[in-house]
Parts: sequence; C-alpha cells; structure tokens
Amino acid sequence: MELASIIKYEGDNSTFIWKHPCEDFNTTTQLIVHESQEAVFYMNGQILDRFEAGRYTLQTQNIPLIGKFYNKVFGDKTPFHCEVYFINKTEQMAVKWGTDSKLEYIDPIYKFPIQLGASGEMTLRVEDACKLLVKIVGTEHNLSQASVVQKFRAFLMTKFKTYMANYIKSNNINVFEIDENLQQMSNDLQEMLVPDFSEYGVSLVHFFIATIVKPEGNEQYAKFKELHYRQYTEVAEAELKQKTAIINAETEAQKKIIDSKAEATKREQEGYTYQQERGFDVAEKVASNEAVGEMSNLGIGLGVMGAVGGTVSGVVTNSMNGALGQVNDQPKKCPKCNANLPSNAKFCLECGTKLENKCPKCGAVNSIDAKFCPECGEKLGGAKDEK
Repeated sequence: MELASIIKYEGDNSTFIWKHPCEDFNTTTQLIVHESQEAVFYMNGQILDRFEAGRYTLQTQNIPLIGKFYNKVFGDKTPFHCEVYFINKTEQMAVKWGTDSKLEYIDPIYKFPIQLGASGEMTLRVEDACKLLVKIVGTEHNLSQASVVQKFRAFLMTKFKTYMANYIKSNNINVFEIDENLQQMSNDLQEMLVPDFSEYGVSLVHFFIATIVKPEGNEQYAKFKELHYRQYTEVAEAELKQKTAIINAETEAQKKIIDSKAEATKREQEGYTYQQERGFDVAEKVASNEAVGEMSNLGIGLGVMGAVGGTVSGVVTNSMNGALGQVNDQPKKCPKCNANLPSNAKFCLECGTKLENKCPKCGAVNSIDAKFCPECGEKLGGAKDEK
C-alpha cells in the first residue's frame, strides 16, 4: 500500500454518482474536487464529511507502516474502512424517457377506443447528494442516466398515463389535436413530477413530451383520420376561395380608383372638367353625323346640347353652325350669263341680273329660276321675265 494517495474524478458527464476505486487509503491522502463536483467521504460505513471544489487532506485511521502490522491480525485487511463518492452537479440534459406500455382511453370527440405511446427528454440535476446516496445508490459503484430513469420509471409512468388521460378528457381534445398541446402538457407534468424526484435528492429541471406514438396501422384510426382532415380541408378551401374573391374585388376597386385619379390629374393639367370632356365627345359625334342636315338629327343634337354646360354648349353650337354653313354655303350661277356667284348674292356681278324672284302674292323670296312659290304655290315669272 502507498503511503498516501491522490483521489480525483475526471470521467464522463453522463454519470450522476461515481465511487472512486481507491478504498481504505492511508491518512494524509489528497482529495481533489472540481468545480462541477461534490465529494462525499465515508468512514466506517458512515458519511463523515462532504467536500466542495478544492484540495483536501483526508484523515483516516489507516496509518502507514504501523497499520501494516496491525492488519496482520485481520488477515492483512484493515478494519478501518473508508471510501469516496463523487457527485456530478451539472445539469444533465437529454435524459431520455418513454412509456413501457400503451395508454388506453376513449377519444372524447369521435368516441372510439385508442392506444397511445409517448417519449421525450428531461433535464436532471443532483439536489441532495446524501439523500440520493442513501436512498438510491446504496453500495453500488455508480449511478448513470439510464439507471436513474429505470429506478424512477414506476412513478413516472403511473403519473404520466393518469395525467394524460385526464387532460385529454377534461379539455375535450381529440387524438388528432394532441400535438398542439404538448407544451402545456409538458409543463403540467413537470410540476406534478417535481416532488417525486425531489424525494430522492434529484431536481427535475425540465420535462418534455417530444413524441406521441399513434396507432397508424389501425383501420378504425385511419378512417377517423381521413374524416377529420377532409373536414378541415373543405373548410380551408372554402375560406381560400372567399378570401381570393375579396382580394380580387379589392384589387379591381383599387385599380379603378387609381385610373380615376390619373384621369382627374390629366384633366386638371389640361384645364377642363369631366362634364366638359363629355360635352366634347357629344359635339364630335354630332359634327361627324352624316345626316346632320335632317331636322330629326338636328333636333337630337340640339337637345343634347341643351343638356350640357355653357362651355360645352358653345362648342357644340359652333360645330353645328359650321356643319349647317357647309350645307347652305353652296356657290350660285347666274341664269343669264352663267357666271359663278356667292351664295348670298342678290344681283349678278357680271351682267347685273337680279337673282331673287319675289312672290307677288305672299312676298316670299325664291330663287331666280323658280317657276312656282313654295310657300303659296303662286306662278312666278322667273328670271327671264325680269327687266
């Protein structure tokens, strides 16, 4: 046996408690504890002391050289037993758990029996090393993550299944909506399980339900699943069509507003109003009417002109006067010398022949070559009878 030993632990971070293999060491042995650790010193089967981070000198009843002769009485074994356990104080994440059997219940919406499994992860931390050593570890050499889950499985599964069934029933959640509630269920379960873990000196820092295992191969489950998703698909399609129609209507309305604003800006820049623009259109149509000479068309045109504003009325009137002038302003010919004369000439500019033929009965003025008065039918002498 060495005169003194150095005891320390630098193992993996997935172990909660580890017993150092060096036992029955001599006094003055050096103990080194890291920041993330705690050491528990056993002497003669009892917890003698606990050590935080640092270096310590352990005092035991095993004295070098003298103890060698004393041990001869006990078959070269010391009766002064001592040992050291190292406790990992870090938060151990991703500690996996899962149900060992299916949870059976009646779906509250579709009223058919269903079986569910679940799995997830949790984060654990040693809260009371002495309590964990006494109640869980005992004389074992180490306590791993798998060992913790295995030892806590009984109350973990019992509480999980009971809570899960009651939560689904009280909140009226169907099997296809369970995933939407995993966060709330995880938080509630953590709160329920904390006292059970704490009783053994372990702190349940986080608890997560990651997966709900559903009976995908079950024929009845598949039928209700199709029914459920078809119902929501039809509703979603109807809502999509309605939203699309509303968006299209709003887009068309916005387009009309933009076009109207553009037209209004154009009119304002060019100096006329909407009513004037409509009047210009009417005047253009009336002016281009091939039958403008007919009284019926004239009546229609004049009626329209009377309905528009003053400025437009003037434009239409000028257009009409120009059109009528083109009809009446035809050149005349002298019946005597055949000279070309203006339409309003009353005497020939070449020979002086009088170009008007006045009715002796009603006094109506007629063309020089008229033989009868169109007003009273009186026979006229014509231009050849004039002197």
